Amino acid sequence: MTSDDLRNALSKVKYPGFSRDIISFGLVKSFEMKEGSAHVQIQVQTKDPKIPQKLFQDCHSILDPLLGDPAKVKIEIDVQNPASTGEASTGGTSIPGVKRIIAVGSGKGGVGKSTVSSNLAIALSQQGLKVGLLDCDLYGPSVPLMLGVNNHQPHADDQDRIIPIEAHGLKLMSMGFLLSDNSPVIVRGPLANRYTQQFLQQVAWGELDVLVLDLPPGTGDIQLTLVQTVSLDGAVIVTTPQEVAMIDARKAVSMFAKVNVPILGLIENMSYFECDHGERYHLFGQGGAERECERIKVPLLGRIPLEPIIGKRCDGGEPIALLSPSESKASAAFHDAAQALIDHVS
Repeated sequence: MTSDDLRNALSKVKYPGFSRDIISFGLVKSFEMKEGSAHVQIQVQTKDPKIPQKLFQDCHSILDPLLGDPAKVKIEIDVQNPASTGEASTGGTSIPGVKRIIAVGSGKGGVGKSTVSSNLAIALSQQGLKVGLLDCDLYGPSVPLMLGVNNHQPHADDQDRIIPIEAHGLKLMSMGFLLSDNSPVIVRGPLANRYTQQFLQQVAWGELDVLVLDLPPGTGDIQLTLVQTVSLDGAVIVTTPQEVAMIDARKAVSMFAKVNVPILGLIENMSYFECDHGERYHLFGQGGAERECERIKVPLLGRIPLEPIIGKRCDGGEPIALLSPSESKASAAFHDAAQALIDHVS
């Protein structure tokens, strides 16, 4: 039995309560075959003693028959208390009433970051959380269309704060609400930074469990303004499997690391296409996000399949996550990613 065989066997061990395995979650810190014995080290952050116990039993149930002797299987599980990420970024302050602020970013455009942000926010909301979604892409705002409220305009309250638009259980703010359909945003850095600060500080968000920030692509002024304005609890990086996307995703990871914002995990969008007969085709390559997660020691929160219905529903203002997980594998993937994110930051 080789180390590759051992890795493949461990990929069949599911995290309790999820359809995801412990390899893709990034919980397996090391594994090796040594003198005919399997040595596996697993690290989990949980306060539930049943989870490490279940993982220990499941690993043995899969590995013991392969090695023929339980004594040859050594499983070590490092159980840690969930870390608090409340003091994440430097220089920022909290938003009154908002418990958690999570940024969704990418190093490049075209990876489906706004699609992921919108569906992730909906999936979090359907977990019973009060969720807000701020579209920070001033030059290409797409959240209003994706949530079906592109013809709405916000009003101000008696304190001259912007009242966010509400749709599908979310509170929304976007530059798209302030523009007509074809009007471009022509502003330079300082004014763009001022708009970003106003959306964060002068919007009547109310009581929220999570505020999701849909960042523009790249690593520019707006991203730096965000981390200097508010304290982020962490960032989720969206990428696609191919190496050209991973190169830019690494730049985003590096940027957040330099400003002391923890990376909560990666989401691999357009991960695969599944035919009606069940066969999967990895159109943009395979395993890129998983390898990157292993390198930087963060979980892979989800693999979102490529389904034509995702684009159609976003164009129609009804994101795929509104469907039940049994109706769509993409919806199921978004709901799994939302639950993994909750577990990681709670």
